[in-house]
Amino acid sequence: MFKRKAGIWILITILLGVIFIGLSLIPVVGALATWVLSPVFAGGIMLGCHALAQQGDLEVGHLFAGFRKCTGDLVVIGLLSIVAWIIVIIPVILALGVGAFFATAQGDPQALAAIGPGVAIAWLLAIGLAVPVYMALWFAPALVVFREMRPIEALKQSFRGCLHNIVPFLVYGVVVLVLSIVAVIPLGLGLLVLLPVIMASVYVAFCEIFFHA
Repeated sequence: MFKRKAGIWILITILLGVIFIGLSLIPVVGALATWVLSPVFAGGIMLGCHALAQQGDLEVGHLFAGFRKCTGDLVVIGLLSIVAWIIVIIPVILALGVGAFFATAQGDPQALAAIGPGVAIAWLLAIGLAVPVYMALWFAPALVVFREMRPIEALKQSFRGCLHNIVPFLVYGVVVLVLSIVAVIPLGLGLLVLLPVIMASVYVAFCEIFFHA
């Protein structure tokens, strides 16, 4: 999919990056808006992938297609994701304390040394809680725009789809993590290729799991 419309994919990635960077400049509200709007953008990109799969054209406008279809449900998924991530970090904050949590999150070496093994345990707990959240969110936007599922049902079905393919999902996650580290090295330019490939891979996996099951 990337090779067929590489230029458009890169433009979409750059535009999305500019939007998110712009939102990040707005204290608090910008971060919340990023979480809320991410599923909306994801839904639009899934529609773009579908257009390519049907021998159609991918357009920059597909990035905003989620604002024209199932927008409310996609926004709800974004709101639910905020709640989910709050639930994930609460146990870590309780384990470390508020000050230590933010210090370790920022990589403060003194905080890491002072807390010791507790940091590793707390963050391992966070990772363990984060995996189910990713599973629930991974295919949810696609399920909303293609199956017109309600948000809660989309999250449930996404989780089930990932759970039934848990080994490939975990391997995929590790591969993406490694590739992301490599992609960031050349001034982040590798992300211009990696992010579109990830987006396309989500669509392909969605079709394999939910259309060909």
